[in-house]
Amino acid sequence: MKPLGPIPAGFAALDGELVIGGCTASDLVAEAGRTPLFVYSRERIAARVAELRSALPRQVALNYAVKANPFGPVLQAMAGLVDGFDIASGGELAMVTAAGIDPGRVSFAGPGKRDDELEAAIAAGVTLNLESEGEAARALAIAARIGVQPKLAVRVNPDFDLKGSGMKMGGGAKPFGVDAERVPALVKQLLAAGADWRGFHIFAGSQALDASAIAETQAQTLALAARLAAEAGAMPPKVNLGGGFGIPYFPGDEPLDLAAVGEALGAQLEQLPAELADTAFCIELGRYLVGESGVYLTRVVDRKVSHGEVYIVTDGGLHHQLAASGNFGTVVRRNYPVAIASRFDAPVEEESSVVGCLCTPLDRLADKGGFPRAEVGDLVAVFCAGAYGASASPAMFLGQGPAAEILV
Repeated sequence: MKPLGPIPAGFAALDGELVIGGCTASDLVAEAGRTPLFVYSRERIAARVAELRSALPRQVALNYAVKANPFGPVLQAMAGLVDGFDIASGGELAMVTAAGIDPGRVSFAGPGKRDDELEAAIAAGVTLNLESEGEAARALAIAARIGVQPKLAVRVNPDFDLKGSGMKMGGGAKPFGVDAERVPALVKQLLAAGADWRGFHIFAGSQALDASAIAETQAQTLALAARLAAEAGAMPPKVNLGGGFGIPYFPGDEPLDLAAVGEALGAQLEQLPAELADTAFCIELGRYLVGESGVYLTRVVDRKVSHGEVYIVTDGGLHHQLAASGNFGTVVRRNYPVAIASRFDAPVEEESSVVGCLCTPLDRLADKGGFPRAEVGDLVAVFCAGAYGASASPAMFLGQGPAAEILV
């Protein structure tokens, strides 16, 4: 048998069935009216935010990276929990606006912003994290044409990355941000043009579980921000320190030591150089805030044996859970945390593979894991489904369409 990823702490059974947000899996499916279904727990999201607030220095603001999960009710819940929102497209700007979020709390990063996206953001009062000198020129021209002073920050491509991160966003040639050595000249240009310069956005990587690596990167980020400020001759009003906090997905993964991260950052902020003395700081997190709050429920539609191997066939699959299938950035496929929700507290009885309904061998949610015997009609749960699930998967592949989503 191949090991399964660790199920996040706190999930329990009622009459043998998985409970999410105080409701059994079958009751949630009945409420939604169908499977597949993403269920997000409001309580777990609030608890994670509270945990972060307790561990991090009080002067560090908390931003939510909308790309992790842009579901409307999740955004509305986040509005009362976090300080700001980070978006990556004009579509996400429309989503946060529809959720009633003040655009003044929003910053916009991402390469390849179209002119219409830039104009909508500038007009709304969103802070643009500029990814290049060309984007800066376009933003300044648009702002002049519509008669608005633009809020402009510079996204920096640092000369380091986050060690052990799942996706490296900095260091070397990257499509993200302005190379560090060119940033001071751009800042001077923005100030000369009369822009409302909002500081730096420095994001080195994501999905790291090593507290010491995160602490080292944060220290490097602060040092870089101070050096750039000195070279530009201007103190940054704000520095986005990025994020990178990971969650355990795979066998052997251990949770991030959040207390160690907070303690190290607190010590660093007590020794700030003069160039950052009046700077405000924030961190930008998506997956860490919502990833473990979500469960993907899919129903067993067939049970079959092929050459002695058991296959549990579901009505879901990679079109909703691309990452769990192993097709979203992983080199070697490993099992996510997966369970038979209908028999959540039952012992392991067999080795079986959980597969989806698509006509491709890539559609595999669990490979030769140990499970209770599952029958047609049972529900399968894929955990850590709160981030990069519904909106990051090819829902329209083979005409399948999106899953249902609820916040409980």
